[in-house]
Amino acid sequence: MSDHASAHTAVVIDDDPDVRDLLVQVLSSAGFSVIAAENGYEGVEAVFAHNPDITTLDVNMPGIDGFEAARRIRAQSDTYIIMITGLEEEADLVVGLGAGADDYIVKPFRPRELRARVDSLMRRPR
Repeated sequence: MSDHASAHTAVVIDDDPDVRDLLVQVLSSAGFSVIAAENGYEGVEAVFAHNPDITTLDVNMPGIDGFEAARRIRAQSDTYIIMITGLEEEADLVVGLGAGADDYIVKPFRPRELRARVDSLMRRPR
């Protein structure tokens, strides 16, 4: 008998505790075991330590920003990266995808849309 609840792992990297909690709720309800980090440094370390299937990443954070965190993660990990950010300029989206993100969602995001995007990524072979 397989334990579906711990079959997949996600890392949530966001400095806003309310957004972080919402992301943890959405991903937990989707069956992920979730590790939350409140800045880019902690988040990169969490990805390397836990090898998650999915990583959500805020862009504007103290320390290293989400673009730099994505570059560091992508250099060593094949986790799917979803950037979730208040930055809605096309240039930011292009930089995010160029840094290694697989998807880019602008805040405020809709939890059901995030869940659908996560499900879509999880259908792809890694």
